[in-house]
Amino acid sequence: MAGDERAMPRVWTVSELTAAVRRTLEGQFPVIDLEGEITGFKRYPSGHAYFTLKDSVSQISAVMFKGAFDACAAQNGFKDGAKLKVRGRVTIGTRSQYQFVVLRARLLGEGELMQRYLELKAKLAAEGLFDPARKRPLPFLPRRIGLVTSPAGAVVHDLCRVLMRRFPALEIRLYPAVVQGASAPLSVLAGLDWFNRAPDGWRADLIIFGRGGGSFEDLYGFNDERLVRAVAASRVPTISAVGHETDFTLCDFAADLRAGTPSMAAELAVPEREKLVRRIDDAQAALVATLRGKYEWYAQKVDGLAGDLPRSLAARTVEAAHRLERAGAKLAHGATARLVETAHRLERADAALAHLLAAGLAEAGHRVATAETRLKLLSPYAVLERGYSLTTDEKGAVLREAAAVAPGAVVRTRLCHGTLTSVVT
Repeated sequence: MAGDERAMPRVWTVSELTAAVRRTLEGQFPVIDLEGEITGFKRYPSGHAYFTLKDSVSQISAVMFKGAFDACAAQNGFKDGAKLKVRGRVTIGTRSQYQFVVLRARLLGEGELMQRYLELKAKLAAEGLFDPARKRPLPFLPRRIGLVTSPAGAVVHDLCRVLMRRFPALEIRLYPAVVQGASAPLSVLAGLDWFNRAPDGWRADLIIFGRGGGSFEDLYGFNDERLVRAVAASRVPTISAVGHETDFTLCDFAADLRAGTPSMAAELAVPEREKLVRRIDDAQAALVATLRGKYEWYAQKVDGLAGDLPRSLAARTVEAAHRLERAGAKLAHGATARLVETAHRLERADAALAHLLAAGLAEAGHRVATAETRLKLLSPYAVLERGYSLTTDEKGAVLREAAAVAPGAVVRTRLCHGTLTSVVT
């Protein structure tokens, strides 16, 4: 019996078996690439995404945790029917279910185009090309409109028909462009450049570019990076009219305005002439009514003022007379006071002047007497009064030495009273 018990196989718990299978799977398939189609996609409030990857025969449950999903550029393309190429590992979930943990993913087929679309959209948005603040308002009434589209098909006819119906006085020019296929981006870009440069002097006020509806691949030329940048850099305001209302291309985000269809673009481009005429008529009528009301109001105001004018003039005349009387009395009183004050000032000035003149004369007399005394003291003629004389030659030069006079010379001697003339012997 004991031998039979020792020979019995090991009994596993569910957890042990699950852990062993997990180790086997994860060891056998550490990180692998897998392709499949999404079905049953759902993202939970936690941020984790759960879905099933399938092919024509089999399927496997998959999970993409929040961090990996947020970092995935193709996340907006995750939907039922989308084809994925994923990288991850095989594991066993908590319910012992076989599943695939997705670490990275990208879309295949249309999904690859979508992935490139989303990556380029994110890049250009980060550069500010789609910023609403850089978009310009369209001209209210453009007179020249440039069309960049295919000359064949209904689009150009719809655009011209709607534009001319809404506002016939327009100048419209068409740049024939290829709008599908590999050459479409450069062809549309050339049309934008032509209208921006205006090589023949015809400068457009507005450019409408686009095409009719089609598949995502058909419209993909309008996601070309060079074309999108040219739309954003256009000096002429632009309207993007690509595909149907549900179709979005990167040119739609770069243009100044996006229209759901070409016909809608034409309606957005110009106002309707009849509505403008009605608005002008309504504005004119409102202006006439306003002016008439103002005229009547001012007419009544003038009539009222005219009635009040005689009474107002009489009252103002009496008031002016009173003001003149008060001003005259004030002026007379002021003039009298000023005359009295002036007379007093003149009297004071006259007394001061007389005093100054007397003092000046006394001072001058004293100075003259002093000068006279000094003059007498210094005069040579004062010496003559004391018995001295003054001898000069014929020319009047004073003689100081006898040797200076030659015999026969005539000299004159001045005495206190009189002059003597002598001849030297």
